[in-house]
Amino acid sequence: MVAHVGILSSCLPSGFLQLFQSKPKLHRTFAMAAKNDDPIRDWMLTEGKATQITRISPVGGGCINFANKYETDAGPFFVKTNRSIGPSMFEGEALGLGAMYETKSIRIPKPFKVGPLPLGGSYVIMEFIEFGSSRGDQSVLGKKLAEMHKAGKSTKGYGFDVNNTIGSTPQINTWTADWIEFYAEHRLGYQLKLAREQYNDSTIYEKGQRLMKNLGPLFENVVVEPCLLHGDLWSGNISSDKNGEPVILDPACYYGHNEADFGMSWCAGFGGSFYNSYFEVMPKQPGFEKRRDLYMLYHYLNHYNLFGSGYRSSAMSIIDDYLRMLKA
Repeated sequence: MVAHVGILSSCLPSGFLQLFQSKPKLHRTFAMAAKNDDPIRDWMLTEGKATQITRISPVGGGCINFANKYETDAGPFFVKTNRSIGPSMFEGEALGLGAMYETKSIRIPKPFKVGPLPLGGSYVIMEFIEFGSSRGDQSVLGKKLAEMHKAGKSTKGYGFDVNNTIGSTPQINTWTADWIEFYAEHRLGYQLKLAREQYNDSTIYEKGQRLMKNLGPLFENVVVEPCLLHGDLWSGNISSDKNGEPVILDPACYYGHNEADFGMSWCAGFGGSFYNSYFEVMPKQPGFEKRRDLYMLYHYLNHYNLFGSGYRSSAMSIIDDYLRMLKA
């Protein structure tokens, strides 16, 4: 299998809603391409240092974007395109990939260029990584992920320089000084509002709001530092290269509590060796087990909003359990 399929965040993808509405600010690191006949080709033949493109072949599996491998005499590139969404979505992805790449911890496809397509839509060009035959050693993955969390820190608080997407849902990353406030408002609160707007689900909204106001006891005696998170770490976004080194891709990055990166563990297959290796680098904090479902809740709510009522019961069960535990 080869690299970087633009997969939507779901274990059972059966459809999705195009909810991307935010307009995140752009970052100077990834300059916008000028509109011309083929900006992808032009970049490869100039900044990409190729003199010819020898083959373009599709990479299957995505359900939001089209993906292709471009083979050139300067090496292969991986390109994702979307004919209906502007560059801001790929800009957020590229900034996240770049931030993770700069930690020099776990293998990440290096992003090269983001820009608009002449007839509408956008593209991102990045490093092509040839995948191995498996997802690699879980203990190595745990260690490398912890090293990324340890190396990637923010002095701005919790959030990210731009908004991005989780699947096709907008993910708001406004910088916030307090983690509980950030997670309540920009993660749980945003998803709860979507559920109320889409499904008129006042029950889950009202109970979720009660939970949001009572999260404090779950963080007693816990030191939360803003760590760089992948943000959407499930099995479809984890692989290994041909040497067996773990690779993570298709992020929804932001700076947050390191434990939040386990929120998709119900769909990632993390085992004991993963967690043992992880906690050797980033020690487990008091109350870890009590917070695990809290971080899963965000993703269950997102799946409810993307794919419908099949995920509602899981989200509601978590909310009800916490309301009982916290006597809220």
